[in-house]
Amino acid sequence: MSALRLPAGLGLVVAALALALVPALKLPAFYESFLYLVFFWISLATSWNILSGYAGYFSFGHAAFFGAGVYTTATLTTTFNVPFLLSLPAAGLVAALLGSVIAAVVFRVRGVRGELFGLLTLAVTFVLSTIALNTRLDGGPGVFLAAVPVPALFGTPATTLYHLALGVAFVSVFAALAIYRSRWGMGLFAIRDDEDVAEVLGVPTYRYKLAAFALSCFIAGLIGGIHAMFVTYVTVAETFAVGLAVDAIMMAALGGTRFWYGPALGAVIVTTLTQSLTGGESAVLNRALIGAILIAVIVFLPNGVAGGFRRRARRAAGAAAGAVTTAPVTVKPESPARATSAPLLGCVEVKKAFRGLQALAGVTLEVRTGEILGLIGPNGSGKSTLINVVSGYYRVDGGQIVLDGHDIARVRAHRIAGLGLARTYQIPRSFRRLRVVDNVALAAMFGGGHGRAAGRTLARSWLAFTGLEAKADALPDELNLLERKFLDLARALASEPRLVLLDEVLSGLTPAQMTDALRLVRRIRDRGTTVVFVEHIMRAVLDLADRVVVLSGGQVIAEGPPRQVMRDPDVVRAYLGKAYA
Repeated sequence: MSALRLPAGLGLVVAALALALVPALKLPAFYESFLYLVFFWISLATSWNILSGYAGYFSFGHAAFFGAGVYTTATLTTTFNVPFLLSLPAAGLVAALLGSVIAAVVFRVRGVRGELFGLLTLAVTFVLSTIALNTRLDGGPGVFLAAVPVPALFGTPATTLYHLALGVAFVSVFAALAIYRSRWGMGLFAIRDDEDVAEVLGVPTYRYKLAAFALSCFIAGLIGGIHAMFVTYVTVAETFAVGLAVDAIMMAALGGTRFWYGPALGAVIVTTLTQSLTGGESAVLNRALIGAILIAVIVFLPNGVAGGFRRRARRAAGAAAGAVTTAPVTVKPESPARATSAPLLGCVEVKKAFRGLQALAGVTLEVRTGEILGLIGPNGSGKSTLINVVSGYYRVDGGQIVLDGHDIARVRAHRIAGLGLARTYQIPRSFRRLRVVDNVALAAMFGGGHGRAAGRTLARSWLAFTGLEAKADALPDELNLLERKFLDLARALASEPRLVLLDEVLSGLTPAQMTDALRLVRRIRDRGTTVVFVEHIMRAVLDLADRVVVLSGGQVIAEGPPRQVMRDPDVVRAYLGKAYA
């Protein structure tokens, strides 16, 4: 059966060609109008999903960019006598430019996420509607377009609008598919789950969000220009209606926001239900029935109808797989690393404060190529803050950080990852909605510069290295604590870094699990990777580290061989107090 299945892209082309032939069947006008509305909602729901569904930046302001396209076409065709077809690219570009200007500012502000982003986009809708209502764009009475000629490219003007809407719907779904299968799509999914971790792994989050928002707005503006001519009379109240954005969101959620075809599926379902159940004497009752159907789907299929299809397909695939096994993939061995005196990382007078609390008060240290450096100190001494600053998670307030000759003190985190630095987290931070293999592949793709296919192959290699090859297709929530920490390690190593920063990788583990973790850290160094690890368990530090640096109060108070440092009076005082020094 699978041999007869068409590739998704080819299936889209076949479906579009078949739908393009519908007007030739000379069906009653209702069917052409109904299909136009299906294409209209597919375009709106899919374009909304490119940013809000894939990247998780929930927007209530999609009507603003749709409205920008509507009024661009209305103004150009009625005021400046621009031909209708020539006004459509302008409608898309105006919406995209508007969205890009807003995004260029908003996406620079780290705190504008989630509900704040949604409220901001809603405010944009109100601002644009007020501008249109109080200027010559509308002025109050609306804009009539009945006199604007529509070229009869495919028989009649109505058929022209049908084919234009079909074209936009096809482009929007095809773009969603292409993004879904691309490096860009993988980055957007990572942004949705944990944007800060995605940036540290090498995902250019700002650029990816900006491009997704611009494309989303362009499609909304383009279908807005077409719709202006379809309705022939546009008003501010109907064009910038919040309900329009809500309907698009509802369709995307119903179909499944994590899937490229989910919004299109939702648009078909909702439009069909609306057209078939809202007529006649029971219109109100039928609307309530539609609402009940939507509530049932959301409750019982939280990932949408497409998610339900995917879950059933995976169960069938799992049953069919039976005893089929795959050959293990192993990581190519490398010659053991030797610690040298050459510094790989250098920190000079590094400072970082949080609202007056000086977490780092001038840290100076160096990490030598090929060594395992232990970074220790009492709670609140600045260890994790130093890791965050070096990896680009926090922006340094002062000082210099040099990685292999490059000053990275003010370099964005995704560029630091590309220079050969990776890290783990004290509490594992996996991308919950991505499979284990895709969590690791993402680091190989963005930090290591590999393509999607090569990244997944390399990911399986590192999962085998860390003993997680059997969990490759699981979700992170299905792993125990040790497995999630090893997933963090595999993800950090997949970018093939020269330096890896391990933040309390042993915390929460049993003694037996600690032994496994220590063995794995040694194997990492033996493969040629320099290791800095933050740890509180002194037995592990003494057993593993070549050198130790001790922080206290955001400053280095001692460094040297582990056993020598442990006897330093300043170190004893920092841990146990003056009475024991």
